Amino acid sequence: MITNDREPKKARDPSREASAEQRVSATEAMRSATRQLAELLGRAPESVSALKPTDQGWEAEVEVVELERIPDTSSVLASYQVVLDPAGRLMAYERGRRYTRAQVDRQGR
Repeated sequence: MITNDREPKKARDPSREASAEQRVSATEAMRSATRQLAELLGRAPESVSALKPTDQGWEAEVEVVELERIPDTSSVLASYQVVLDPAGRLMAYERGRRYTRAQVDRQGR
């Protein structure tokens, strides 16, 4: 790149570059959230129902079967809120609501 001495050089912010390079993709964040939550709970997650990037990393909502019943529609599931750092490491989790598989959300819940 050719510059002349009169043009101001653009300052680079190394902290922004480092965090951008270290942030895992959405797919990797989903896999990381389910794998690490499974290790902690001893149960395999059923699905990831939400995932969003944040300034601190990622937030995911993961559905886990907590109690298997017959018929399957009466099994009890729980929704866990999971917080990951930009590299995909689990920082926190919290169980939210519990519901049966056949339960239908009402009014956004």
